Amino acid sequence: MNAKKSLHSKASQIRLIIFDVDGVLTDGGLYFSDEGHELKRFNSLDGHGIKMIQEFAIEPAVISARSTKTVEYRMANLGVKHFYQGQENKLIAYKELISKLNLKPQQVAYMGDDVLDLPVMLNVGLPIAVANAHDLVKKNSAFVTKKAGGDGAVREVCDMLLKSQNNYDKAMERYLS
Repeated sequence: MNAKKSLHSKASQIRLIIFDVDGVLTDGGLYFSDEGHELKRFNSLDGHGIKMIQEFAIEPAVISARSTKTVEYRMANLGVKHFYQGQENKLIAYKELISKLNLKPQQVAYMGDDVLDLPVMLNVGLPIAVANAHDLVKKNSAFVTKKAGGDGAVREVCDMLLKSQNNYDKAMERYLS
């Protein structure tokens, strides 16, 4: 089986995709106001991709080592029901989540950028790295995006999942008619 067919086969089974935040949903930069409030830049293309996969029974989730109100707000805005913040050991949250959703590892994708993501990435069916991820993360991924984190990489993956599950054309129909 060639690499493209293998990726398509893995992606066709995905029911849950877990995203890291800093460096995946954002550009990884840490921005602070003069008052010390943390700000994050999210990409609207990524957000729409997350909303589209939900329409086709792919559940999005977030596991992040950091904890901010900004992430809570953005996840609520996107309708993401499962998000874990302040998770230094992301594997604990991952195991809790797949148990709660009654999923097998091969039904899960994880998208990360740094070595903190590897423990979960090594336990899912489809590990994904952003283009600007740490080399070790890319080496241990089944798919590496062309786009950088915070710059449309999540949308690239959402589109790939929809295509692998034969739902991309259905997802785009309403925009073309």
